Amino acid sequence: MVFLISHMVPSNPVAANLSQTALNDPEIVAAYEAKWGLDKPLYEQYIVYVSNMLHGDFGTSIRTGRPVLQDLMQYFPATVELSVFAMIIAILLGVSFGILSAIFQNKPADQILRAISVSGVSLPSFWFALLVMSVFCGKLKWFPSGGRIDPRVFNPTGGTGLYVIDAISWGDWGMLADSMAHLVLPAIVLGFFTMGLITRQTRSNLLEAMSMDYIRTARSKGMRESRVVIAHALNNALIPVITVSGMGFCNLLGGMVFVEKIFSWPGIGQYAYLSATTLDFPAICGVSLLIAVTYVVINLLIDILYGVIDPRIRYQ
Repeated sequence: MVFLISHMVPSNPVAANLSQTALNDPEIVAAYEAKWGLDKPLYEQYIVYVSNMLHGDFGTSIRTGRPVLQDLMQYFPATVELSVFAMIIAILLGVSFGILSAIFQNKPADQILRAISVSGVSLPSFWFALLVMSVFCGKLKWFPSGGRIDPRVFNPTGGTGLYVIDAISWGDWGMLADSMAHLVLPAIVLGFFTMGLITRQTRSNLLEAMSMDYIRTARSKGMRESRVVIAHALNNALIPVITVSGMGFCNLLGGMVFVEKIFSWPGIGQYAYLSATTLDFPAICGVSLLIAVTYVVINLLIDILYGVIDPRIRYQ
């Protein structure tokens, strides 16, 4: 489907990648179309693409001139690192806010936390990113304005491609501090939306769990309220929260194009944006397949995690 849609876009990849002088030369245009297989019928292009893909060849990027798989391996670690930190922020704040909101139901604290969660769901990520960058990078100058690390000071090579993990394993604390400084703002922006979803989900499920008979029984035995909420009610409220968190993580991997562009983050979103603007068909298909596989893997891990948290599911 992605292959067909990307080729049905009413535009010409030849015009998007060649200069005006080259476009005026029919021989150059013909050679370019032959090189990238654009002179063949669409069904032949598709057959060739699928055949190559089954042999581990995802094609060559029209824009970079490198194998798409090599490009994905270069850009994907940056997106994974940003997504993981965004999800850590979203889960920590979302679950904490949800618990506090449920405990202080209909009180001022609950109203404030619900307003924050609604803002997280409602605010467009690109607008929030521009606002955060304007305040914390432009006016206060607390954080760097973009990029993943200061290239004038650090030039990480080798390793996992996850700068935080690499800095810790190498014992380079200066690199760790610099990479974290670049990571904080885009992680907050990306995690803000998922935090709102997790807060609302945690609150509603926790309130439902706290109305059950076993919670009243625990309270009647004189158990502390904090233990009732954390040890009894929260465990039964976590399953839907895990589902929301897993889907939120998948959405972060696939929907961070604007945020990565605004913060100049060299990840899959930035790569997808540049590929789309140049009609780089092999790269667009490669990114789509990578995100699709990520969705499948994350959903499988969520299903396995259900059984870890709730023994009833494991026994069934």
